[in-house]
Amino acid sequence: MNLDSTEPCYVISVAAKMVGVQTYTLRYYEKVGIIEPSRSPGNIRLYSERDIARLRQVKTLMGDLGVNLAGVEVVLRLAQRMTEVQRHMEELESELERMRGE
Repeated sequence: MNLDSTEPCYVISVAAKMVGVQTYTLRYYEKVGIIEPSRSPGNIRLYSERDIARLRQVKTLMGDLGVNLAGVEVVLRLAQRMTEVQRHMEELESELERMRGE
């Protein structure tokens, strides 16, 4: 089965077990804006593979590296910004190559 990494498919109890945290931790992370799971029509939290990867990253930053929650937010924002800048650079490089070819 090949699922899209953004497809919501895990309920909170399964997501918590996959990451190795308690369900209340996931609720708290949602409250402070670290994660934003999808919701089912019945308002049940549903986590995607991408959400699970992000939660594992948070757990590693906090547990293994000793980063506090505010630091985790900064690291995640910086990582997202770096991805955006890299994507933009690739677009500019493609445009430059296209212009050179003309």
